[in-house]
Amino acid sequence: MRTVKPKKNLGQHFLTDLDIARRIADTVDACGQIPVLEVGPGMGVLTQYLMTKERELRVVEIDSESVAWLQHHYPTLTDRIISGDFLRMDLSTLFDGRPFVLTGNYPYDISSQIFFKMLEYKDYIPCCTGMIQREVAQRIASAPGTKAYGILSVMIQAWYDVEYLFTVDENVFSPPPKVKSAVIRMTRNGRDTLGCDWQLFRRVVKTAFNQRRKMLRVSLRPLFTAQPMSASLLADEMMTRRPEQLTIDELAELTNKVGRELGLV
Repeated sequence: MRTVKPKKNLGQHFLTDLDIARRIADTVDACGQIPVLEVGPGMGVLTQYLMTKERELRVVEIDSESVAWLQHHYPTLTDRIISGDFLRMDLSTLFDGRPFVLTGNYPYDISSQIFFKMLEYKDYIPCCTGMIQREVAQRIASAPGTKAYGILSVMIQAWYDVEYLFTVDENVFSPPPKVKSAVIRMTRNGRDTLGCDWQLFRRVVKTAFNQRRKMLRVSLRPLFTAQPMSASLLADEMMTRRPEQLTIDELAELTNKVGRELGLV
């Protein structure tokens, strides 16, 4: 059976370096002995090493050609291949409600969507590893006060500890991407609650970072279309800072202040 042709519309860049594939597979070892779900296995370069782990494995692949390849070359995996769109899946029943590790060589163009999906099912995904575009990995791992710190950093770090593990060069892919890649691991932190409403937190964070160079008293104005900010809120020291200068806990505190102002809490 001929090899799978990478499809540009699916953002496919097939990893060809087996040593790097093994290293990525080994990132799940620190996640505990729980099942593994691989997203976008392609021709199984990562899958072959995940199959050697003593744990339940399933893979989800949207490309029918890749599914056929996997069925032909890894027949023992056939019953564990899910042909479909990961972004449309209900992950709560995937392993009969058990927690699992999420991993993969993620398509660059939907990696952020994959991680926002992970956040929706954070109670089922205590650990996530894999390879993404280096710039995205740097954003996810960045600390407050840095230029890369933004919406993705905040949303993920609210619930996960992030480790930037290693960088991967362009020349180990077919076709080579135009950017470098990176492998990360995200592990659920000990936070059970932010101390504020999560949906309002998301609105505040997204609104604030949409104008990240502005002070919060300016960037948060779109939330106050029905009423102006009160003098006390405008005078709050926190409102004189930019969103990138606030920690997760401070953004949660800000969310509660905005919620009280809007009569939502």
